[in-house]
Amino acid sequence: MTIKKDKVVEMHYTLKSDSGEVIDTSKGNDPMPFIQGHGNIIPGLERALEGMNVGESCDVSVNPEDAYGAHHPEAIQDIPMEAMKSIENLELGMELQSKDDQGNVFIVRVKEIKEDLVTVDANHPLAGQTLHFNVSIENVREATKDELNHGHVHTSSCSH
Repeated sequence: MTIKKDKVVEMHYTLKSDSGEVIDTSKGNDPMPFIQGHGNIIPGLERALEGMNVGESCDVSVNPEDAYGAHHPEAIQDIPMEAMKSIENLELGMELQSKDDQGNVFIVRVKEIKEDLVTVDANHPLAGQTLHFNVSIENVREATKDELNHGHVHTSSCSH
């Protein structure tokens, strides 16, 4: 079966940085499932997989604009430590929820902790990076009506 919109795809992947460092991999685990054409994976990778078949492999490099976007220096801010008093055990790398002026929730990561300031970064950790994938297609099947309605693959760990 061929990868196209509304198909469930199971793939193994290894993601590397420009320097060749492995950032993430599914090797040693079950293949990663997603529904093609539903934004479950980054757009550049989704486009590259369109038309592939079970058993095929490919290497794909995805530019930042087709992955997690550009890195925005203005998304890095210093917050007074006073504003963080309600957070127990504040530590580097911690993810916190924040809201913009319109009430939209977004995630920031703690980048630095000083005595009176905490530096947070709202950029995705992979923003601004070209991502290099090695992908192998393990399975392609029709998505169920429920999967299409919910917009994601139903697995044994799914709570529906």
